[in-house]
Amino acid sequence: MTEQATTTHAGTIPSQPGPRQAADAATGPRGGTVTSGSDTAGPAVIPGAGPAAPSAARPGERATVRLRDTGGEEPARYAPEWLQLREPADAVARSHDLLDPLRIRLANLPQRADGLVIHDIGCGTGSMGRWLAPHLDGAQHWILHDRDPYLLHFAAVEAPRSSADGSRVSVETRRGDVARLTPDALAGASLVTASALLDVLTREEVEALAAACAGAGCPALLTLSVAGRVELTAPHPMDQEITEAFNAHQRRGGLLGPDAATAAADAFAAHGATVRLNPSPWRLGPDQAALTEQWLRGWVGAAVEERPELADRAGSYLKERLEACAAGELRVVVHHSDLLALCRPTGGTA
Repeated sequence: MTEQATTTHAGTIPSQPGPRQAADAATGPRGGTVTSGSDTAGPAVIPGAGPAAPSAARPGERATVRLRDTGGEEPARYAPEWLQLREPADAVARSHDLLDPLRIRLANLPQRADGLVIHDIGCGTGSMGRWLAPHLDGAQHWILHDRDPYLLHFAAVEAPRSSADGSRVSVETRRGDVARLTPDALAGASLVTASALLDVLTREEVEALAAACAGAGCPALLTLSVAGRVELTAPHPMDQEITEAFNAHQRRGGLLGPDAATAAADAFAAHGATVRLNPSPWRLGPDQAALTEQWLRGWVGAAVEERPELADRAGSYLKERLEACAAGELRVVVHHSDLLALCRPTGGTA
């Protein structure tokens, strides 16, 4: 499926090309349901999800990435509303210090007539392209991979139009899960990017991603992997319990969760890449209250899903934290890591 971006930035989620599931509860990060003795804890936390993607590619779509074999339909991982809500915080958090070494590597790659070819893996609504394209010079062609056709639609129509020096930016979309790249998926790639992806992959999937990038000889910029550390003001006795339960939830089913950045660094280094890891924390205060509220619901909800015995105390904890958030008194630091892997170019020097 290929779409060219032809509209200007609207700042809102466009109409979906097809039926959409309605959500009458707040959506956020993957999580369970928090219950308490009253309704003051707010709406239940449900897993963020858009419409379920079809199990087979639609006519015209290129199956260059394979769907995980889940044995049936699997809902999309994140709701577009959640991705849109977090985009400004993501843009501020990403490590700008990794841009200069990335620019140097890209400048040293063989020049192509059509400019850089950038694969955005698990692109969601396309926030990485909107952030990164204006930081890079030269013409760019972004290939956006995601399993949800609605998210791909949003990413395409809201794609940036020009690079840092005013050169053209074009876009195409490819539907499929990012878990297992086919051997030819990254052929001709100049760069691979992803946001908030590594922590929802298994070790084997991360190693496959590293091997694919190394085989293509292209660098990888993989941002905003959860680090498993959270700081809230003022400290609360349950902070550590919730954090530990949430981290355990993130590791369910063999996913890497907070171990992802380190595992990815090891995987790329094993292929001879030069790897840099930088912190990229969200720093949330009163100006980000809407994001903080939804993050809190998802964070606590996932912890309770992992440890149901926390439910009663967690309900009171969530109520207290939400009240502080509404009053403008809560500040949160959610730690993430950004990774830049400079793989050895194929057939040339670094």
